[in-house]
Amino acid sequence: MTLHTHSPHPGIVVLTFDRPEALNALNLAMMQAFADAVDALHQQTETLRVVIVTGAGHKAFSSGGDLQELSQHADEASARDFITRMGDALLALERLPVPVIAAVNGYALGGGTEIALACDLRLVDEAVTFGLVQLKMALTPGWGAGQRLLRVVGYARAMQLLLEAAPLKADAVYALGLANKITPPGQAYLGTLEWAMQIASHSPDVVRGIKALLQAGLTQPYENALHTERDLFPPLWAAEPHMQAVERFLQRKK
Repeated sequence: MTLHTHSPHPGIVVLTFDRPEALNALNLAMMQAFADAVDALHQQTETLRVVIVTGAGHKAFSSGGDLQELSQHADEASARDFITRMGDALLALERLPVPVIAAVNGYALGGGTEIALACDLRLVDEAVTFGLVQLKMALTPGWGAGQRLLRVVGYARAMQLLLEAAPLKADAVYALGLANKITPPGQAYLGTLEWAMQIASHSPDVVRGIKALLQAGLTQPYENALHTERDLFPPLWAAEPHMQAVERFLQRKK
């Protein structure tokens, strides 16, 4: 099995790249398994609260595409096929209505960084090696990381990172805003699971609303996004979780 899926807590689903002997590099079978797993998540969104993406073992989140296998498909048509397969899967991951957190342990290079950038949040361990290093293989990113990087760090910094193609350590990843938190080595998954459980403890409609309003800002014109944000508020105001929160607040005031 190249991809392992399990639920350690109600509403939380973990997708684990499971080829530790290959530093969790993605071959064609893993790409398809990942695409199928994300598609399955879209079929269970009513019960879904948080998704975690990680890699088996402590050495790697994912070292990117498995060049040993992919190099056997050297024609343009094959390249378009596998970049479309993963590009579509990462777009579908990004469009899940719940937060998606990358627990990044060890190496996350090339395609591994592309996967992490498609997640809403990224928690990395101190031993992480992160970076869009495709230039060194005479390639550009192909799964959408260029556009996602641009939106996180801005045009000039994205250009610099892609042209330098340098591996980044945890402190640099955090300083660039590419990581939300840093954990001790080997603790990325446990830290992410704790974070996911905290998120899952809140009203699912509110959590989904937060993601929806931010995604609107990324994908819609400004005024449309403002209206999306405004439309999300009234149903939440009238809902039971808000009423209970107000009651607790008033009781404390008394």
